[in-house]
Amino acid sequence: MAGSDLATDASSAPDTVKILIAGGFGVGKTTMVGSVSEIVPLRTEEPLTMAGLGVDDLDGIEEKRATTVALDFGRITISRELVLYLFGTPGQQRFWFMWNDLALGALGAVVLVDVRRPESSFAAIDFFERRGIPFVVGVNGFHGEHPYPPEDIREALAVPEHVRVLLCDARDRESCRDVLIALLDQLIASAVQA
Repeated sequence: MAGSDLATDASSAPDTVKILIAGGFGVGKTTMVGSVSEIVPLRTEEPLTMAGLGVDDLDGIEEKRATTVALDFGRITISRELVLYLFGTPGQQRFWFMWNDLALGALGAVVLVDVRRPESSFAAIDFFERRGIPFVVGVNGFHGEHPYPPEDIREALAVPEHVRVLLCDARDRESCRDVLIALLDQLIASAVQA
């Protein structure tokens, strides 16, 4: 290939945006990535074992049988010019050391929250606030239930006003898409103000 052909190929490659899907153990990160990804998502799930008893807190999620041990990966093509890469983080505290590497190059994040266990997402919110990575909060309605309005959840999580708090269902593609659109809108608005 001639040098000019390489330049043409490089200029036609789409821009890529790395987005993290984060939150506590069992909040629906793997489910969300799988719901919106246009490709079969890469999953690093392993069965929960007896070795995790006493280490992984299953209160409120007793039916959980598998867990992400590294990451989930999915892709969404927005247009010929823009592709989103979704990276789901592991939720257990013993795997949090991987978050720093996963966050490299991320433009933003979705913090998923389970209102039955909001404390499980405090660490994720703190992680992105400390690093200055923009994020939105997606309140995953398990069994389709949303017992609290977004403003009550914002107050309980002490999330600043500029961070969007949205009700969602990690099993529903359109619901997850709307959360990602809200994040992209927030990223665009921040870029315009800069």
